[in-house]
Amino acid sequence: MRWLVVGHKGMLGTDLVEVATAAGHVVRGVDQGEADITVPGSLDRELAGVDVVVNCAAWTAVDAAEDNEPAAFAANAVGAGLVARSAATAGARMVQISTDYVFDGHASAPYGEDDPVAPRTAYGRTKAAGEWAVRAYAPDHLVVRTAWLYGAHGPCFPRTITRLAAERGTVAVVDDQVGQPTWTVDLADLVVRLVDAGAPAGTYHGTSSGQVSWFGLARACAASAGLDPQAVTATTSEHFVRPAERPAYSVLGHRALGQAGVQPVGDWYDRWQVAAGAVLAG
Repeated sequence: MRWLVVGHKGMLGTDLVEVATAAGHVVRGVDQGEADITVPGSLDRELAGVDVVVNCAAWTAVDAAEDNEPAAFAANAVGAGLVARSAATAGARMVQISTDYVFDGHASAPYGEDDPVAPRTAYGRTKAAGEWAVRAYAPDHLVVRTAWLYGAHGPCFPRTITRLAAERGTVAVVDDQVGQPTWTVDLADLVVRLVDAGAPAGTYHGTSSGQVSWFGLARACAASAGLDPQAVTATTSEHFVRPAERPAYSVLGHRALGQAGVQPVGDWYDRWQVAAGAVLAG
């Protein structure tokens, strides 16, 4: 199949191009300097002959979105909708990458794919609007929500926290926010497997299995970097107030993957052990 990856120079997009190509697909990429997805028709020429378009492009600066919601909306909602409309016109399957921030973060059990969205931040609102736009414009769509992404091709928590621990000797990390750290390579592989399986149109959760707090992840990262995990100490969210509220609970369920016959990503810790060398060296 012929793929177009929008936002191919980002952390996820870079891995997606590599993984999809390795799976035997013919993959091209387009990025911000080459096409403005907020302009109608900007991708029409790029989509000629394409079977699958994956939209990795997004405003991901969560805190900055609080003061720039119109700009975030343009990228995350208007842009996503225009990509979906162009994909539908071209007869291509549309894959939209979304986020756990569409939920309120107050659950105590994994969020299901059909649970009501209730975003509490500008970023979450704009991504939820993007999901709606994709569903409206592209009947043949896959909305893939992910969370706590890390990878070798962009800034991410594991590299930041290990650098700070090495520089300062100790670092405090919140222990009251729980989620599923997810390697971009694993998410890319899941997207390819969903498409190759001909998964029914709908919403899927693309996160690692299991769960951990940021504190627990930070200690695992420190150990992988050859640092003393005890250099990471636990604290609470009230000591790290940010412009955008962070979800206390970002665990996503994977029932839809099972129904589609697609295996979820493995346990977060096992996958981190595989990813650590490449990520920390990036």
